[in-house]
Amino acid sequence: MEFRLTEAEAIALHYYQAAHRDGWAALVQAITDALADIDAAESHLADHGRLVSHGYARGLGCAA
Repeated sequence: MEFRLTEAEAIALHYYQAAHRDGWAALVQAITDALADIDAAESHLADHGRLVSHGYARGLGCAA
């Protein structure tokens, strides 16, 4: 029988091993990384939204 970890379990195991089997440290690091990823994604979306907004406004100016 083959044992397969889910993606979440594999990530959790990686953090647990990287934290030298300290569950609390692994949890804190995983949450820290997740929050940093969320912040980066939100920043990217905001930047993209500004680019689309400026491009749309310029496009309207050319059509008028």
